[in-house]
Amino acid sequence: MPEDDLCVTRVPIFQGLAHDQQLHIAQFVRPLRVEKGEMVYGPGDSVSRLLVMHSGQLKVSHTATNGQEQILRTVTDGDVVGERAFLTGHRPNELVTALEDSQMCVFDHTDLAALLRDYPDISRRMLRTLSDRLASVERLLAAITSSDVSARVAAYLLDLPGSMRNGAPTVRLPMAKQEIAAYLGTTPETLSRRLAALSGSGVIELHGRRDVTILDIDALERVATPR
Repeated sequence: MPEDDLCVTRVPIFQGLAHDQQLHIAQFVRPLRVEKGEMVYGPGDSVSRLLVMHSGQLKVSHTATNGQEQILRTVTDGDVVGERAFLTGHRPNELVTALEDSQMCVFDHTDLAALLRDYPDISRRMLRTLSDRLASVERLLAAITSSDVSARVAAYLLDLPGSMRNGAPTVRLPMAKQEIAAYLGTTPETLSRRLAALSGSGVIELHGRRDVTILDIDALERVATPR
């Protein structure tokens, strides 16, 4: 892997390190590639590794008591998977599958523990990352528990990873609308109507089936937090 395209340069928990330190950490990385639809690990598996996303996309879910799949989150470039098992030692209760062909970098728990001792800043950044994720979950949970579907859609869009396009943030819907609707507790038809309404009001702009440009992020924040 080229030095300028290392996993450790993409992940927030390693970005505060000097380049020579990143290169040292990269020596502990093992590559892992999975194909679309392939299971990465499942509930109860013995997982002694931290997965760092280099490219692609994963889905984290679990099966409800009624047998239905509940999507917990999606994972994309720069995200990490398996930190709970590392921090607590517990086996996972979630299912992780590839939404598309994906490439990951893997750290064994023993190597990661040694790196945390050598580079305490990694621990602080890991806690910050977990705190940011918790804040996102709390915002989405508040929206989902409300009766306002528009708030759920807006909160979901705000928490998707994005990139700048013509000076405006653009996100890509990671799943089919049917799966996103199930995640948000609504129907695909209602999801499409809410997206169309946000587009009609000038808050977002839709591009094809998956890309969404956020034109007015303050307005989208207001929709996501109804009073």
